[in-house]
Amino acid sequence: MRIIVEEHPNVLDVSELLRPEKTFADKDVSKFRDYTVDDNDPLKERVRRTYKLMHTHQTVDFVKGRHEEWLKFDHLKVNIRDALEKLNDLVDESDPDTDLPNIVHAFQTAERAREEYPEWDWLHLTGLIHDLGKVMAFYGEPQWAVVGDTFPVGCEWGPSIVYREDSFVDNVDGTNPKYNTKCGMYKPKCGLENLTMSWGHDEYLYRVLKHNKSTLPKQALYMIRYHSFYPWHSGGDYGHLTLEKDEKIKNWVLLFNRYDLYTKSTTKPDIDALWPYYQGLIDKYCPGELEW
Repeated sequence: MRIIVEEHPNVLDVSELLRPEKTFADKDVSKFRDYTVDDNDPLKERVRRTYKLMHTHQTVDFVKGRHEEWLKFDHLKVNIRDALEKLNDLVDESDPDTDLPNIVHAFQTAERAREEYPEWDWLHLTGLIHDLGKVMAFYGEPQWAVVGDTFPVGCEWGPSIVYREDSFVDNVDGTNPKYNTKCGMYKPKCGLENLTMSWGHDEYLYRVLKHNKSTLPKQALYMIRYHSFYPWHSGGDYGHLTLEKDEKIKNWVLLFNRYDLYTKSTTKPDIDALWPYYQGLIDKYCPGELEW
């Protein structure tokens, strides 16, 4: 059943969004995001190690420092296509579902969105570029500060965060009374957009697009900024900090999640053949060289 979605996100019903997963996943949906620990599985051990580093070092002070470093937008000037080409050389060390270069995942995501909603060209481009903030990995950032699920810093860590039980033991914010309570440095119901998220590719690309005055619609920016915030959009955490209106944002993110997560497979799109279509979208919504 195809979901009819109007301009405003409150028309979406989450239960309806989740139904079509099995129609295009090439494995059972329960097999995605398997974070079980297995010391004999190199991929799972790589993922666990990446999250351990992330959960140790993603503190309030660290995130503030990354904002100061990256939000000057003075690291490089490059167009979207050239930035995407860099992802040929990036394998996401936090991802248990694929070990293909990230550019393959970008086109898989985009093409599934295009198939389901051919009239929404902005959604196709969103799928293509959603992980583009990972270019930070080529300019000095370790992968644990680039990839993986995100979460708010400065408050108690949500119970559904992967490896939650033992991966935060060395994070200094856990012993800081300003940050280790349920609300921490936030007021109850402060709203999603007032949270300071752990640093990674989501927040960075969102800020890059805003800085460069991309004309992608607000729904696209929601998807890009929060697609890795699994503890919120899929785990049910942080409801004490979010507002009712944030549920509308969540619906858009859940819609996008179907393309981001469930298209990961060994089937590779014909990237060379697809470039002309997507270059047209880049020229429409994010033309020219961007400041990164």
